[in-house]
Amino acid sequence: MATNTSSAIRSAPAADHMLSVASVNLVLFAVRQRGLDPGELARAVGIDPARLRNPDERLPIRTMQHLWQEIVSRSGDPSIALSIGELVNPLSFGVLAYVMMHCPNLGQAFQKLIQYQDIVCEGIRTSGRHEGSAYVLSLRLTSPDIVFPAYAVESELSVYLAAMRALTGQALVAREVWFAYPRPIDTSQHERVFGPARLRFDAPESALVLDRALLDTPILNASPGLFTLFEQQANESMKRLKTPALTERVRTEILVLMKGEEPTLAAVADRLAMGIRTLQLHLKSEQTSYQQILDQVRRDMAIKHLREPHFSTTDIAYLLGFAEPSVFFRSFRKWTGQTPGAYRQQLYAS
Repeated sequence: MATNTSSAIRSAPAADHMLSVASVNLVLFAVRQRGLDPGELARAVGIDPARLRNPDERLPIRTMQHLWQEIVSRSGDPSIALSIGELVNPLSFGVLAYVMMHCPNLGQAFQKLIQYQDIVCEGIRTSGRHEGSAYVLSLRLTSPDIVFPAYAVESELSVYLAAMRALTGQALVAREVWFAYPRPIDTSQHERVFGPARLRFDAPESALVLDRALLDTPILNASPGLFTLFEQQANESMKRLKTPALTERVRTEILVLMKGEEPTLAAVADRLAMGIRTLQLHLKSEQTSYQQILDQVRRDMAIKHLREPHFSTTDIAYLLGFAEPSVFFRSFRKWTGQTPGAYRQQLYAS
């Protein structure tokens, strides 16, 4: 086991694919309407409530996938993702929604959705194309962290359809809805949400197939002046995504340095070619600290490793750079309210 552990921590982890905290909050808001406790759900997958209160925060897509697992397990409803578009305001996704709200017509709103989608989620690529009298709004899952594609596709397509209706004030429908995975045993909720569209499973792609004429449908109350303002904000958000915040750079360096001992502030500052005090001041300006980032990384990695049965809790403590397993156990209890063993048992039970 020691040999395996050493080889595991020598390889630098791939960068996380991220999504906006607004997306996570909307899902939690939606499932609360189905009787689930958002706080319990967040804690179950190791999400720090403080991160959910920061509108600029982003979370790993793999955390969202674990959250979907927890939601389905607790609700007993494998098709709950289909209800998201009905349970939330589909125009509450921040700056991207505001840009779409002030486009002149639906076609241009789709163009902006395609252009700025990374603001909401970096693991899905939306594209549009004309096929005769049809317009195909297609989804391609690009992140390997999306291990349960149905949850991502069904929630996304239901939100897209609801957004089309909210933007135009019309009960628009698709010609067809395609799903790039096998037909589930029960499709009654798919039919209810997307009807009267024809449903096609085992399709080569997941998509809404619309009448091309719908692209000219005007957007209600669109303002050219506000469009200019919100597009400028969207461009700034995209620029920030392409130039990671210092917090994310520190997080990446911690992951690289976590080789059986605690990555120190001095080591990270050195790798970033910054003085320790300068690094601390810049992190403070981003409303965080080195210790907070280190704790977040350790918590996220601990939860990831606890889902992997070949790692013992002692192995995980070593992987995360804790000097003693007991220190890891105390820290994990502080983060989640449970011991690592109890948390792992809960995972296996669900």
